[in-house]
Amino acid sequence: MDRKYCVFYVDNDELLRELIISKENNELTKRAIEIFLLMVDRISRTQSYKYEEDREDCMAFAIENICMQWKMYDSNKSDEVFAYFTSLIMNGLKQGWNKLYKEKYNVTIYNIF
Repeated sequence: MDRKYCVFYVDNDELLRELIISKENNELTKRAIEIFLLMVDRISRTQSYKYEEDREDCMAFAIENICMQWKMYDSNKSDEVFAYFTSLIMNGLKQGWNKLYKEKYNVTIYNIF
């Protein structure tokens, strides 16, 4: 799909190509990093936080999740790379939220939903 005609903010095929190149080079490409940061930013805005710093802390957990697990994606099992990394990001955001608010309010994000 041509980039200028894409209606989604992340093109699944482009992300898959960048991830394959990254695996070959054993490090994330610059474009893959840009895409992941865009995904983390957009997905983090679907949640509400009391302070902007809390959102940024949760984003750091999500980025850490990506850094630790990006090599585990297997394109032979599924070509839905966007969905895979969306779930990684959501889990990272939840981990960050639980770390920040569990002690403060004695509640986890899993109890709310």
